[in-house]
Amino acid sequence: MLFKYKVVDDKGISKEGEIDAPNRDMAISGLQRRGLIIISIIDQGKNKSFLSFSFFGKVSMKEIVILSRQISTLFEAQVSALKAFTMLASNTDNKILSGKLTQISDDLQAGVSISGALSKHPDVFSNFYVNMVKVGEETGKLNETFDHLANYLNRQYALTSKTKNALIYPIFVICTFFIVMGLMFVVVIPKLSVIILDSGQEPPIYTKIVIGLSTFFVHYGFLVIIFLILLGIWLWRLSVTEKGKVYIDNIRLSIPAVGNLYRKLYLSRIADNMDTMLTSGVPIVRAIDITSDVVGSRVFKEILKDVADGVKSGLSFSAAFEKHETQVPGIMVQMIKIGEETGSLGQILKTLADFYKKEVDDAVDTLVGLIEPVMIVVLGLGVGILLVSVLMPIYNLAGGIS
Repeated sequence: MLFKYKVVDDKGISKEGEIDAPNRDMAISGLQRRGLIIISIIDQGKNKSFLSFSFFGKVSMKEIVILSRQISTLFEAQVSALKAFTMLASNTDNKILSGKLTQISDDLQAGVSISGALSKHPDVFSNFYVNMVKVGEETGKLNETFDHLANYLNRQYALTSKTKNALIYPIFVICTFFIVMGLMFVVVIPKLSVIILDSGQEPPIYTKIVIGLSTFFVHYGFLVIIFLILLGIWLWRLSVTEKGKVYIDNIRLSIPAVGNLYRKLYLSRIADNMDTMLTSGVPIVRAIDITSDVVGSRVFKEILKDVADGVKSGLSFSAAFEKHETQVPGIMVQMIKIGEETGSLGQILKTLADFYKKEVDDAVDTLVGLIEPVMIVVLGLGVGILLVSVLMPIYNLAGGIS
């Protein structure tokens, strides 16, 4: 909850501001701990600033990586949590993150634990992040925990960024292809088709098809645009529903080359998450549950939920995974089984995470290497076929005249 306050400090100076706290009593307690005399405190409800809904009001994973590294360094230097978050709040360029850190500092001063203060900002700090910090508080190894988090998030950021960046070029080429084809049908072909039709010559069937398509796009192209807009709106509405997310994830995983890339990405994320959490002392069932929330795929989330239920019922981690052989490869199950038998599950999971990370890197490089020449050839063939379809009759006409 957000509370607006008016206070007087120990020098008699009036101040106004806002504090985020679970309830009114916690807000008052936090202000009194600072030695402030409260004049008034008003409940503002939940913090719903415009920026919280804005596209630009986000904190990137890269900023969280840097923040985690800074917190780890400050804790290692024996700086108190309150002072560390206060310092970082005043030295952060991102205004959204700065505001979050200020609220966390206020909560810490009010007596809230670090994990409890972080949990109030799920849009910035994931369930995985909060639970890792909670484990660090319980074990007294917060500086190591934040260092582990920084390393983990840095790996995930690098992997996800490479995957996304690899898809930018193909999307750009595809968009360019449709734009060029659209301009050809709407601008170029109509002008050339006038010459063919005015000649009275019977054009070939493929030329008739091209001219027919061009005529359709000139007169009814706006209907195509309206259809695409409505299709985009429908897909967006579908993507925000739970069933829609599962459906889209299934389609994504079923696409031959791209699906395999995403599957390896999710497997790498699962192995890396589990390794980080088990190494930090998180119980395996809790680690599976938390990993299911941050894996990034509804399909693998359901798989992990089922695996967690299996482990709770007495199955081993590998046996619970073995039931999902369509998405989880046998080599991963066998490796996990070896880790369980030898008591080195964490090390095995780290090996699997590194293996699948390399697989993703190789798959991305291969995909980009194949897509670039294929898309260029397709773009060239598409434009070439259109031009030949209308230029050949004109060339034949010119030859007949001569």
